[in-house]
Amino acid sequence: MLKKFVLIVAGGSGNRMNQAVPKQFLELAGKPILMHTFEAFQGFDPTIEFILVLPKDQFDYWKELCSRHKFDIPYQLAAGGSVRFDSVKNGLNAIEEDGIVFIHDGVRPFVSDQTLQNCLNGTLEKGNALPVVPVTESVRFIENGTSRAVDRSKYFLVQTPQTFKVSVIKAAYNQPYSEWFTDDASVLENSGTPINTVVGNRENIKITYPEDLIQAEAFLTSKL
Repeated sequence: MLKKFVLIVAGGSGNRMNQAVPKQFLELAGKPILMHTFEAFQGFDPTIEFILVLPKDQFDYWKELCSRHKFDIPYQLAAGGSVRFDSVKNGLNAIEEDGIVFIHDGVRPFVSDQTLQNCLNGTLEKGNALPVVPVTESVRFIENGTSRAVDRSKYFLVQTPQTFKVSVIKAAYNQPYSEWFTDDASVLENSGTPINTVVGNRENIKITYPEDLIQAEAFLTSKL
C-alpha cells in the first residue's frame, strides 16, 4: 500500500498579526490553528503520517500546547531553517520511505477533503499536483510606473498542499537554493519537471492578517 505523508510547515511569527504569539499558535474556536490543520488531514486519511516543521525555539511551546489541549495525533518534529526552502528540505529528510507527500502551510486549516483527493489523484496520475483557484478580481500588470490590464482568466491563485512523489521532490530539493523559489512547485519546476494543477477550494485561505481570523471564524461557524 502506498504510504502517504503530510509535511506541515509552520515557521510563522506574529508580526503581521500584530501578536506576540506566532500565528500558527493563535486560537481558533478554542484551540491553536495548527491543530485544526492536523485534523483536516487526519479526517481525510487516518493512516497519513505527519511531519511538523517548526523553528527550534518553538518546540517546547508547541509541546506545552499539545499537553494543554490533550492533542494526541502522532507526528515527527523537524527544525525549520533560515528560509522556507531549508525548512521543507529538513522535513523531507525526516521521511525515510517513498510514497506521496502533501507539503502544506500550517496556517491553512480549511483545506477540503475534495482538494486533498484532487491532489492525491493528480499526483498518482501525473507525478505532482498544485491546487489552484481562479482569480476573480480584475488584474493589472505594473512595471516602471505604468500599468496595463491583463486577462484574468489566465491567472490562478496557488494554494497548498502541493503534492509530490517523495523521491521526486527530495531530488529537486538537492539543487542549490534560489530566491526565485517561492513554493515547492517552483523548486520542482526549476529541475525541468512540468507542474500539474488541480482544483483547490476557496475556503483554503492562508491565515496571515487579523482580518483572516475573522473570516476563519465565519468558516467554522458555517460548519456548525
